[in-house]
Amino acid sequence: MKAAVVTAIGSFSADIVIKNLKNMGLKVIGCDIYPAEWIADSSSVSAFYQVPLATQEKEYVEGILTICKKEGADGLIVLTDAEVDVWNRHRNELKEAGVTLCLSPEDTITVCRDKMKLYEFLSERRIGNMIPTRMLAGISPESISYPAVVKPYNGRSSQGLSYLHNQEEMERFLAGGEADHYVVQPYFKGSIITVDVVHQADAGRSAAVCRKELLRTPNGAGTSVLVFSNPTLEAVCKEAASALGIQGCVNFEFIEGEDGTFSMLECNPRFSGGVEFSCMAGYDCVLNHVRCFQGEDIYPSDPVKEMYIARKYEEYVTKVLDKEGTEK
Repeated sequence: MKAAVVTAIGSFSADIVIKNLKNMGLKVIGCDIYPAEWIADSSSVSAFYQVPLATQEKEYVEGILTICKKEGADGLIVLTDAEVDVWNRHRNELKEAGVTLCLSPEDTITVCRDKMKLYEFLSERRIGNMIPTRMLAGISPESISYPAVVKPYNGRSSQGLSYLHNQEEMERFLAGGEADHYVVQPYFKGSIITVDVVHQADAGRSAAVCRKELLRTPNGAGTSVLVFSNPTLEAVCKEAASALGIQGCVNFEFIEGEDGTFSMLECNPRFSGGVEFSCMAGYDCVLNHVRCFQGEDIYPSDPVKEMYIARKYEEYVTKVLDKEGTEK
């Protein structure tokens, strides 16, 4: 791979992805749904393009393919779930254009992006201690234990997630007529644990870095974390990644109960918003993700040193205007 298009470069994971790709000597082309002056990292890439929303599927796909051709890109790295879903349906177009899609295989993405399918897949294999999950449609409110969590079966970043405390709240929710698109889970109290995992399916190699998320944004991105080593949890994630046929970097989320039990919530088949934490702790998830798609062996991960890492926000001037409000 010589040049890569990276999507959604205004997202949390973009900064470390861009930096580490450039450190590998790759040309990096960035794109986002917002204009360059709204995106701090637009000045960190060799070229920037504003693209349509992924929900405007035809225009979005055509736009990315045009960028790849114009910039001579031979790799595509997508950073959001919506784009993962789109490119899982449009793999052939990229293949025909000579562009490597740096994502897990189609069947793997299909399972990971469906919380019900993921629960069934891993539970049948007794992997991951999955939180019990049921499709909400057809369930009687009185049969549910409360409090309960309802969320879209293919949701992202906690969007559409609701906590329902009793049968009356559930009945009001069901009155909205959205049950077909939701799963329901019992509410588990505890700390959110994220494990970044890089798995190389053909060689059966894996690496994992765990962190406890101490502070999070409303959309579920960690801003203060504790990186730690837990060989048992790491082994569970590696086993799950192998069973699922993961290729490259993904992240698993767990709830750690007060008794120290880890219960798996989901697998996000993309870089986590906090992947930079794992890179700072000593394992380059970005480099090894790319190696998976270049036919090169990933590097093993050594036990990390426990550390607290906090994220801060920093301001950048992206464009200066003259007194009349026009660009200089």
